[in-house]
Amino acid sequence: MSEHLTKTHYLDPEILHRLQDLEMVAREAVEGLRVGSHRSPLRGFSTEFSHHRQYAPGDTIRSIDWRVYGRTERYYTKLYEAETNYDCYLLIDASASMNYASGKLSKLEYAKFLAAALAYVVLKQRDSVGLSIFDSQVRAYLPPRSSMSIIAQIDRLLREVKPVPRTTIAKQLHDIALMVKRRSFVVVISDFFAEVGDIMTGLDHLRFDGHNVIVLHTLDRYELEFPFKGTWRFEGLELEEPLTTQAERVREDYLANFNRYLEAFQAGCSASHIDYTTVDTSRPLDAVLSEFFYKRQSVLAGPSVGAR
Repeated sequence: MSEHLTKTHYLDPEILHRLQDLEMVAREAVEGLRVGSHRSPLRGFSTEFSHHRQYAPGDTIRSIDWRVYGRTERYYTKLYEAETNYDCYLLIDASASMNYASGKLSKLEYAKFLAAALAYVVLKQRDSVGLSIFDSQVRAYLPPRSSMSIIAQIDRLLREVKPVPRTTIAKQLHDIALMVKRRSFVVVISDFFAEVGDIMTGLDHLRFDGHNVIVLHTLDRYELEFPFKGTWRFEGLELEEPLTTQAERVREDYLANFNRYLEAFQAGCSASHIDYTTVDTSRPLDAVLSEFFYKRQSVLAGPSVGAR
């Protein structure tokens, strides 16, 4: 993208360099009129050739320009004016539980860096990105735009986020679903500490409206592994009563309950055709995103393009 990228707090140039080949490909048809790389549900518009783009998993084989391949031995696809861009909504949970950190970065700070990187990935492929921050209510809402200048606005909103004790994630997902007017990408970044049934009603509202939904389940390594030893005082981040106990005495029950919750949540997402990934905040951001994108795109692509 030729537009100048303003320096921001939440965008690391080294990470962006490692993410430059990633692309967000729609699972279903999206709506829009500008040139992009996604199937459109609209018909009757110009099919005039626009430009080439390097082949990415998820592109149809018939879109490959074999003449260009013969000259360059690289796969490129033809883009036409009828192919559209999409809107991507990044939803960040700013409830108090997201403030937990066993290391340098809290889940919320990690989520901010994650959202900024995703915004860049979307914008560089000439699509539109917006941001919504929620806890017990929708705290901030920035409508999607395709200009790189929106990065500065996203960065400002992320800096201003202050966690509040409780979240009602299901209600906020319902409210956000009513705000999203056309079929879009919706990326939800949260620790999803709520009843699985309640979470799924909110996510299913987005899916039933035709949106491509991605869940980035953002968790601290200590929440995933519970490596505590000795006597600890565990304090609830959302007004729960504190608990003082020997960590070894509760570890087995904690992990059993937590893993049941994870399995139920992942099964619900799979049944609703929602793309799910666990984000371990102890892992490098670019590694998490690269792994997720390549896994997702390989599933969408189906058979390899190797054979004609």
